[in-house]
Parts: sequence; C-alpha cells; structure tokens
Amino acid sequence: MADTVLGSSRRTSRRVRLYTSAGIVAAVLLAVLLVPPLVQLDQQAVDLSARLRPPSWEHPFGTDDVGRDLLLRCVYGLRVSLLVGVVAGLTATVVGTAVGALAAAAGGWTDRLVMRLVDTFSSVPHLLLGIFIVAMFRPGIGPVIVSIALTHWLSTARIVRSEVLSLRSRPFIDAAISGGASRSRVVVRHLLPAVLPQAGLAAVLMVPHAMWHESALSFLGLGLPTHQASLGNLVQTARGSLLAGDWWPTLFPGLFLIVPTLALAGLASAWRERINPRRRSELML
Repeated sequence: MADTVLGSSRRTSRRVRLYTSAGIVAAVLLAVLLVPPLVQLDQQAVDLSARLRPPSWEHPFGTDDVGRDLLLRCVYGLRVSLLVGVVAGLTATVVGTAVGALAAAAGGWTDRLVMRLVDTFSSVPHLLLGIFIVAMFRPGIGPVIVSIALTHWLSTARIVRSEVLSLRSRPFIDAAISGGASRSRVVVRHLLPAVLPQAGLAAVLMVPHAMWHESALSFLGLGLPTHQASLGNLVQTARGSLLAGDWWPTLFPGLFLIVPTLALAGLASAWRERINPRRRSELML
C-alpha cells in the first residue's frame, strides 16, 4: 500500500514538472515570436533621462544604463540566444549522429580512427576550444554557432555509436543482411530510424547547453557584438550596474537564461523516461 502511494506521488510529481516545463517553454516561444512584431518599440532606443530606473508599471523590469527598457531587451536577447541554441544544437546533433552511425556501421579501422579523433577533441575543454574558434572570426552569430556545433557533437557521436553497435547484433539486422541488403541500406532503413529517438533527445539537451555556451562567450566579449541583444551580452554590460547596487539589470537577464533552460531540461528528462522505460522503473525504486 505504501509503495502504491509513493509511486502515485512520484508520478504526480513528474506530471507536474512536465506540465510546468511545457508551459514555460510555450510561454517563451510565444514571447520570442509575438512580442517583437506586436510591440512597436525600438529595443535599441536610448533615453538617458530614464537610465537605471528600478522596476515599475512603466518598465516592469526597469531600464539599463542608457535608459532602454529591460523587459524588451530580455525578450530580444532570449530570441537571439534561443536561435543560436536551436541552430547550433541541431547542427551538432546531425554531425554527431552521422559520425557515430558511420563509425559503428563501418567498424574495423574506420571505427577506431573516428573514435580516436573523438577522444582527441574531447580532451580539450569545450569552452577553450570554442574561444579558439570564435577568436579567428569577427564577432557574430555565425562564428558562435560554428564554434558550438564543432565542440558539442562528440557526446552525440558516442551515444549513437553505442546504440548502433547494440543494434547490429539484433536478429532483424542479421535477417536484412542475409536477405541481400547492402550496408548503406541497412544503415538508412534500419539503424538510423532506430537511433532517432536518442538523437532527438540529444538535440533537446543540446539547446540549453548551447545557450549557456553562447552566453559564456558573449560574457567574455568573444561572442555576439556588444550592440546586439543576447542574454550573455546583457549580463556582461550589467556588471558595472551590479557593483553600484542596481540589481535588476543582472537579475532579469539571468532569470531569462536560467528558467527556460531548466524547462527544456525538464522536457528532456520526461522524454528520456518515456523512451527508456527501464530507467524510469529504476528511478521509481
């Protein structure tokens, strides 16, 4: 009886987390899609007479050090950071899936060579390698996306490779090969569709990670141009205000970064439990 009540409580808790995460993600998407075209205000408009005003009815999040509305700047910043996270995450997932599937399907020296390259790239910290890549280009969205994509496909490649190696020993793969199917046909028709749920999960998990990576690069002054609103740039430009006792220019961009990424992580956790029932049952013990 106690186990039944405990299991029901955990299921309810997971359902609440799932609905909360989905609601936050839906609100974020609506904000970044609808606010810019509906609110006819220039997020770059400078009003020095209204600089560093605390939150009020007129400016719910206050204003920054040059009088710009912080709520509008946060929405635009979230829009840019989310764009970078989605594009970079999808690119890294596609590259990692292709490399992992190729290595596992080819086997032999190809598999060993590819995985040694993966180990070599993995030995270098992501942020350090990302700084090296973006430092070769002018600040902009393109170099940041390339930097994140080239440094974050490694884990996806390992996951896909292990899944494909596991699938290669399944009876339906042996049956397809015995029936005369070529290696490329087996990969395209059987192996890749089987690993798509894991690849999709990796892509969802990659988006918040990419958003944090973009924010770190922008905070260091190596990401997006300083005039372009992104969450990392907003936090970076608010450092002086925080030291002067003005907390809102740092707090609200930080919340716009933390809350959506936690919501995306919550959706990914629910997806992981759905595609892996064994893990879900282990978590309930």
